[in-house]
Amino acid sequence: MSTTPTPAVQPAAPTHELEDELRASGARVVAGVDEVGRGAWAGPLLVCAAVSGGGDPPAGLTDSKRLTPRRRRELADRLRPWVADHAFGWSPPEEIDEVGMTEALHRASRRALDALAPRPDAVILDGRHDFIGRPWRVRTQVKGDLTCVSVAAAAILAKVHRDAFMAELAADHPGYGFERAAGYPSPVHRATLAESGPTPHHRMSWAYLDDLPRWKHLRKVRPGPGGQISLL
Repeated sequence: MSTTPTPAVQPAAPTHELEDELRASGARVVAGVDEVGRGAWAGPLLVCAAVSGGGDPPAGLTDSKRLTPRRRRELADRLRPWVADHAFGWSPPEEIDEVGMTEALHRASRRALDALAPRPDAVILDGRHDFIGRPWRVRTQVKGDLTCVSVAAAAILAKVHRDAFMAELAADHPGYGFERAAGYPSPVHRATLAESGPTPHHRMSWAYLDDLPRWKHLRKVRPGPGGQISLL
């Protein structure tokens, strides 16, 4: 007996619910914050802070990981004029090596938030760990990029901006697949690393170098306890 396949359940679109809750408690400006590049082997960490615009967001807004690169770029083009403001904060590979990922997230987030005008009264941060801290009023939200419009907008704008940056690096460093995998450990990236070694844009304190016999001597000492957080 044949059966009809059950249609996949589509997640609900992000809403203004959490932003409205924070505004009702006294926050005039609420920014959503998300990062991209935390688990990459090469390239910077990038944080985006975005303040949602009025009215409904562009159709199709959702977790950036659920979108194709082309769809993300199209949405980013429509998000830029819709958001009330957005800004980026970077932490380059050498800073990540020097201070560790926790502090790099902290610095990049503050750089993004400091670039917003006016200054946000509250921040919605994707995930469960507050790596921003005082004096910001931070509300962590697991799956914020799937449920909150400002976080979803920040996630897409961050991903598209960093992907474009990594594609530019690919012109000077061909073979690593930066234009496709954006510095994450794809098979092409791994193979070129083993043959040609790291570029100036690689994170040199990371354990992947231990698996590269020709290049493991280049690995820098990791920061002390508290300098790193889990990448999972």
